[in-house]
Parts: sequence; structure tokens; C-alpha cells
Amino acid sequence: MPVNVVAYHQLKKELDEQGVSLLAVSKKKPVEDIEELYQLGHRDFAENYVQELVEKQPQLPSDIRWHFIGHLQRNKVKYIAPFCASIQGVDSPSLLQEINKQAQKCGRILDVMLQVHIATEETKFGLDQEEVLDLLQQAVHYPSIRIIGLMGMASFTENTEQIKAEFTALRSIFDRCNSLRADSPLRILSMGMSSDYPIAISCGSNMVRVGSLLFGARP
Repeated sequence: MPVNVVAYHQLKKELDEQGVSLLAVSKKKPVEDIEELYQLGHRDFAENYVQELVEKQPQLPSDIRWHFIGHLQRNKVKYIAPFCASIQGVDSPSLLQEINKQAQKCGRILDVMLQVHIATEETKFGLDQEEVLDLLQQAVHYPSIRIIGLMGMASFTENTEQIKAEFTALRSIFDRCNSLRADSPLRILSMGMSSDYPIAISCGSNMVRVGSLLFGARP
């Protein structure tokens, strides 16, 4: 299914007016669809799987900013560290350490985001508030990474009050982090997807990760 051009322009206008960044989630989508959205002027794309990302990246324009948003295994960091604009979903000290190591090898400073577990599903990954604060303190030992924000996924539910409560909890953690590091505040609060991004924005999100609204349902 080709890109929904009308939906893209409407969404981009809506988000730009609110100062919210858009990551186009292109997992499981062919390079032709990504190229089509690129031709509309979009540059920030997000992928969930390392193998898929490393296959797509050489086939597409070099000025695309790739963001990795899936669960990342330490032994696969080396494949995406040379070119990723950001690695989101950092959920352990060991992963942060490995990203720093691989970024150092590439001579880069890599932007990363810490994933916070806010959903009721145990299958979702992420840190709790105290683990987030601990990692922020540890970050001074990792000169090749820059923690730029927090990200989280709400529960997969039609209960909008629950979703709002979970996003509000993440915003609260974000605010607490910044109250403790006024000299280098986190800039990005990434929460909200195709189904719940308006709620996320109302709770303070300034980055949303949208796929199906732009590319249609995944196979």
C-alpha cells in the first residue's frame, strides 16, 4: 500500500503547529514506500529490527535520519552505531555501556533515549523511575553517548483513561529528571503512536512514532 499522502500532510501540519516531531515508523515496509515519503520532504524514519534496518539503509538517500526504536540486543549495536541518528529504547546499564563502546569505535557521539516501562503488559521492556535516575547519573562515565530524552509505550487498550494515566506518569518522571539536572535537561519526551498520539501530546509528548496512519496496516 502506498503512502497516504493526505494523511501525512494533515498530520505534519497538526504536529508542526504543536511543536511535535514526527518519526515515521517504517518497519515491515518496502524501501519504495520510504522513498515516497522521503520525496514529500520527510527525513526522520524509525525501525524496530536491526537486520531490516541495515538492509534498507544503503538503498535509501544518505540524508535520512534513522532512529532505532525496537528492543536492541547488545551484540547488534555494532551494526547500527555507525549511522543511526538516535537509539531509543535503552533499557539497561549494559546496553548503554555497549552503545558507548561502539560509538567510540566509530568516532561518534550517539544520541540515546531511555525507555520507561509504563504499560501493564509485562512483555513491554523498560526501566522504572529509580533505574532511570541511576542511568542518568552513570551517563557521565560514557563520553560517546548523549541521553536526550525518555520514551515509553502505553498499554494496548481502548481505555483512554488508562492510557492517559500511563502517559502522565511518564511525563512526571521526565519532569523529575529535569528538576535534578537543570544544567543539562532532557529535551525529548517520545510517547504516542498512531492510535494514541493525541492523548500523548495532551500529556506533554514532543515526539510521536507513527506508522500505520502513514503507510497503512503492516502485513
